[in-house]
Amino acid sequence: MGKIHIMDEWLSNKIAAGEVVERPASVVKELVENAIDAGSTQIEVFLEEAGLASIQVTDNGSGMDEEDALKSFARHATSKIVNEHDLFRIRTLGFRGEALASIASVSKIHLKTFDGTSGIEVVLEGGIERARHAAPSRRGTDITVSQLFFNTPARLKYMKTIQTELGHTIDLMNRLALCNPHIAFKLMHYDQVLLHTNGRGNVQQVLASIYGIQNAKKMIPFEGQSHDYRISGYATLPEITRASKNYMSIFVNGRWVKHFLAQKAIIDAYHTFLPIERFPIVVLFVEGDPYLTDVNVHPAKHQIRLSKEPELLELIQTTIREAIRAVNRVPEAVKKEKPQRVPSEQMNIFKPSFNEERLQQVTEQLTKRYPSSPTRTTLSQEAREIAKQLYTEAPTLEKPLVKEPMPQVEPIAEPHDVVCDVAATDDDVEHFPDVEIVGQIHGTYIVAQMEDGFYLIDQHAAQERIKYEYFRDKVGDVNANERQALLLPLTFHYAADEALQLREHREQLEQVGVFLEDFGQGSFIVREHPSWFPKGEEQQIIEQLIEQVLRYKKTDIKKLREEAAIMMSCKKSIKANYYLTTEQMNVLLNDLRACEHPFTCPHGRPVLIHFTTYEVEKMFKRVM
Repeated sequence: MGKIHIMDEWLSNKIAAGEVVERPASVVKELVENAIDAGSTQIEVFLEEAGLASIQVTDNGSGMDEEDALKSFARHATSKIVNEHDLFRIRTLGFRGEALASIASVSKIHLKTFDGTSGIEVVLEGGIERARHAAPSRRGTDITVSQLFFNTPARLKYMKTIQTELGHTIDLMNRLALCNPHIAFKLMHYDQVLLHTNGRGNVQQVLASIYGIQNAKKMIPFEGQSHDYRISGYATLPEITRASKNYMSIFVNGRWVKHFLAQKAIIDAYHTFLPIERFPIVVLFVEGDPYLTDVNVHPAKHQIRLSKEPELLELIQTTIREAIRAVNRVPEAVKKEKPQRVPSEQMNIFKPSFNEERLQQVTEQLTKRYPSSPTRTTLSQEAREIAKQLYTEAPTLEKPLVKEPMPQVEPIAEPHDVVCDVAATDDDVEHFPDVEIVGQIHGTYIVAQMEDGFYLIDQHAAQERIKYEYFRDKVGDVNANERQALLLPLTFHYAADEALQLREHREQLEQVGVFLEDFGQGSFIVREHPSWFPKGEEQQIIEQLIEQVLRYKKTDIKKLREEAAIMMSCKKSIKANYYLTTEQMNVLLNDLRACEHPFTCPHGRPVLIHFTTYEVEKMFKRVM
């Protein structure tokens, strides 16, 4: 008798569950995606013990009749694909037909569904049907998965804490909500609402629900198109960063995917705008012909393969980078809030009429509070405008009919609590301010003033930006006339495999000014280098550029040039505790003003911070 036999369906379902049902979030994913495919506009998820005790998903989708409801728990039962050709034009989230069978094999399920004509209620335990009867006549599906992994104790034993498992589900639901803003999602853990979206189709409203209103306001839209792909989405300004890459969500044809190269393209788009090891919040939507994507890579369907991938990556990087560059801004010292208008019910019912005498009194008070200075020449007119605004918007001086106090503007942060904000709106591109130098602090920060306040400028970061843009152009064009011969050649020694790799990429190294000559086994010499290499740092610069090639096992000439420019700009820039004359500070700021992007250094740190006059006077309690 042969040794090979066919496994029974119950056992094969439990084996498949090991790939499909990794944790409670995996169950939520499969059930919610089924609800989305069913055309639902409202989906609610209720959890107990992070889903280990109970997961209930309720939707108002198309529902199922009795025959489909029973078939849905069979292995490879699907309504999404019929033949092999359908596999190459998948636009639904589910298609494999094994999720419900896998979930049922390791849990207890209670299903209620109605398709508008007939419905059914089914109870299963470990994939075996226990009861069946007619269902209520509410269109849609209500499915409850309880006692997950009750018959696979080894899997249950290795579940993480309640908070960890709940975090995975929240993360999943956030991404599903972002990808489907037209659906109203609700996620609850016992009586706590963890996510609630309105389903009005506005992605920014979903972003506000997930990341907060303030962060959503600082996300800029972007869109781009190539011959095969169209991308769109939202990306935060460089001031808003996170310590994890997990806040970058990528969706391809409506499916959330994990794509390392697309994520890297997003990070590269922020190159020189973000501090090291900080990452943006980005929502990226990619649309293309289904024939260009292969989603049948893994049972969880998180991984996909893309045709014409380099073209897409270039489109992502270019589009996001241009969107960021279009919004130049000066970081603010504190968050600016618009003064709140007094509610009508708190104002005197007798609307004050315009009174020129009263306006003159307020103007005189403001003029005394804001004395004239060399940088403020139109103060009298400015005071008059402020007084007019205050007088026409504030209550009258007579006793108001209500006793509630007038609402106050939220206090600003303490002086040491520096929070970055955007000084210009999305419609305005702010240029480098024309400032008047006041002096220097600790040989590190330049102090400059304008009519609207003063600026602190990091002299090292400022010159880093200047030198970076200078070296970026130089490295891109290594001119033979700008080479300097060395009296004593520099010698470098590497292992045999490293030497082989360097010989393969010798041409690319020459494009950034590293001219290697063989000098025996594993040894190289450099007889010349560009004359604009930082003095005294030539050997270290060459070693670090070679290290870049050895580390990544391949050469991206564009990235290598960027690294070279950043490296040399840092070494060539003035350091902290170096005192400058007023003339030197003026030259530095003039050079900075000519830069393409003067507000951050190549490492993404801010070059200058703006303190407005109003905010400073609030600190000193001088504001009326």
